[in-house]
Amino acid sequence: MSKHQPQVGYLIKQAQSLLRIHMEDALRPMDLSVSQYSCLHSLLRDPGISAAELARATFMTRQSMGTMLQQLLERGLVERSKPSAGGRALPAALTEAGATLLSAAQAEVDKVEQRMLSGLKPSDLESLGYGLNLCINALRA
Repeated sequence: MSKHQPQVGYLIKQAQSLLRIHMEDALRPMDLSVSQYSCLHSLLRDPGISAAELARATFMTRQSMGTMLQQLLERGLVERSKPSAGGRALPAALTEAGATLLSAAQAEVDKVEQRMLSGLKPSDLESLGYGLNLCINALRA
């Protein structure tokens, strides 16, 4: 690798780490972690998603998701239907309180993202999104 060529993987990881730190700071006053925010966001985006799908969507284990969903249930931010006759719990859904908190959290997360992207021109942002999608698709293949 040329010494002038950036180590893109390292730069992506560094940006991801800093983004997470700033998101955690922004969400802390709401008593939300980035993982909890991601869970609430996924439930809004994909109502009826199963706990296993929710875990995959938020990069968590099924066990960790179960614990987190219980915490969100206890806070009244999500609700679950009663278990079916077979004993299986139905998927979680946002409560009105969960949707309200998510809206406030989204505003704070948007501010963090705007700060992160503030040095980019619109054409830079378009190129960045295009390039990252190419990277994602190449690794999925």
